[in-house]
Amino acid sequence: MECQPFAHSAQTSTSGHTSTPHQHPCVEGDPPMSQPYGPPPQPEPGHGRTHPPRSYVPRRARKKRGCLIWAAAVVAVPVLLVGGCLAIATRGSDDTPSTATGPKTSREARAAGIGDVVEDGKFSFKVTKLDTASKVGDDVLGKSAQGEFVLVNVTVKNIGDEAQSFAGDAQKLLDASGKEYSADSEAALYLGESKSLYEQVNPGNSVRGVVLFDVPKGTEPVAIELHDSVFSGGVKVSLK
Repeated sequence: MECQPFAHSAQTSTSGHTSTPHQHPCVEGDPPMSQPYGPPPQPEPGHGRTHPPRSYVPRRARKKRGCLIWAAAVVAVPVLLVGGCLAIATRGSDDTPSTATGPKTSREARAAGIGDVVEDGKFSFKVTKLDTASKVGDDVLGKSAQGEFVLVNVTVKNIGDEAQSFAGDAQKLLDASGKEYSADSEAALYLGESKSLYEQVNPGNSVRGVVLFDVPKGTEPVAIELHDSVFSGGVKVSLK
């Protein structure tokens, strides 16, 4: 609003004093009052300092966040361990040189059978024939089977450097169900050509013998396990 100049005349009071005329705040000739330009005054250091507001996180949320961090760590550690082990195993398998194997012959591809030569310890064996009987010996000196006798004809050769004894008791017969049958040494006594009771064989020599087994009637023998002694590992020969 524009200021209008005016003036009051001096007045004389009854007491004889003359009063000074009052001036309007905005008189002619004075510049109008206005808001100064420029930034507002800043507070002095240390006085009226303000800080940005802090974000408030509830205690329950902080606790939940801590639990999630622990759970993630518990899951991550086993995963990293398993991944490292797999990486090591894979690298180890890659570093292992491959061994090339040629094609197997027909004899190597199948199990040893009748007519094949196998070895165990100081002996080599060749099964030549398979027979059955209900009795061995004669009417005076002989023995009848509890079930039936299985007679395994075998050629035994000493391939070692010293004498070795061939014993029928060290041999085992196997049936289709995996049952094992021991040799009948008593019945071998009545079979003159048995040579499986306790036959000593010198290095380089061979004997032809028969190993007898008393098995239930109808038993299907599938293999014989031949040993150079009762302490050897043995070798299997298929009888089928």
